[in-house]
Amino acid sequence: MQITYYGHSCFLAEIKGKKLLFDPFISGNELAKEINIATIEADYILLSHGHFDHVADAEAIALATGATIIANYEVAMWYAAKGIKNYHPMNHGGSWKFDFGTVKAVNAVHSSGLPDGSYGGNAMGFLILNDEKNFYYSGDTALTLDMQLIPMFAKIEFSIMPIGDNFTMGLEDAAAAAKMVQSNTVIGVHYDTFGFIKINKEKAKAVFKDKGLDLLLPNIGETIEV
Repeated sequence: MQITYYGHSCFLAEIKGKKLLFDPFISGNELAKEINIATIEADYILLSHGHFDHVADAEAIALATGATIIANYEVAMWYAAKGIKNYHPMNHGGSWKFDFGTVKAVNAVHSSGLPDGSYGGNAMGFLILNDEKNFYYSGDTALTLDMQLIPMFAKIEFSIMPIGDNFTMGLEDAAAAAKMVQSNTVIGVHYDTFGFIKINKEKAKAVFKDKGLDLLLPNIGETIEV
């Protein structure tokens, strides 16, 4: 499966010919200034919560591509009120079968508020289940014992987790989370964008390697095979 990283927590996964874009925050990210959002194709936009650094470009990309926004109920309805026609609301514990596979909404321990101050519901992560490879995107979250439930739902081939600390899990907690969800391969996100979440990449990889885990840190704009 190919994953393209667009900086911060934004990435694109192509599954069964469908393009799934997660948490698009590109145009406001100085580190991603070389990425032109007008060139991004998407069939679905999955939003883990309502914070600006996860939804900033969702409306523009949805309008340009006709992509369906998948998010918690409150976030989905916020976009519906803005005139977005294609949306699918979800909530914790629920799952839905789409044409690319099944999405299961799982718990994340984090706050959620929309850019205009509206209530953003509860943050969540996503299990993406399909015929190619299953994976887990935790969204912004603290380490939580709820992660032990993930292997009960599905065997995953890789996970995507925040590692920047301060607002989310840091390196040690993310490595512990990987053990809980039984994922030896982790793509790290939510780091370096702001001063509070700067990391040392070599140290980060070493922390995971010492625990028998592989931490992948693709460059912004890079596509990797997982």
